[in-house]
Amino acid sequence: MNPGDVNLQQLLEQAQLMQQQLATAQQELNDAEVEGTAGGGLVVATVNGSGELLELKISPKAIDAGDPQDTADTIADLVIAAVRDAVRAAADLQQEKLGPLAQGLGGGGFQLPGF
Repeated sequence: MNPGDVNLQQLLEQAQLMQQQLATAQQELNDAEVEGTAGGGLVVATVNGSGELLELKISPKAIDAGDPQDTADTIADLVIAAVRDAVRAAADLQQEKLGPLAQGLGGGGFQLPGF
């Protein structure tokens, strides 16, 4: 075997290992829950690690019965902010779980010989 030859068996084993690691990381993301908040906790959004909205809590303190239109506008803004915060946290978690696998494709444990 020449030094530049590709060991296909080793390559297949590395690919299978990475596939297993990816599946495990994806399952961990689906099972994980992260929160985002807005308005000092008046609105709390919970998403899974994939960014899917699971729960939304709005505190009664966010409601002003005397001004329903302003309350509706404020709550809408707070919901948007809380969901964005939660999705950002999910993206951070995705990077934490999947980042090492992506790095492995080019410079980590999984590297194609000659590339």
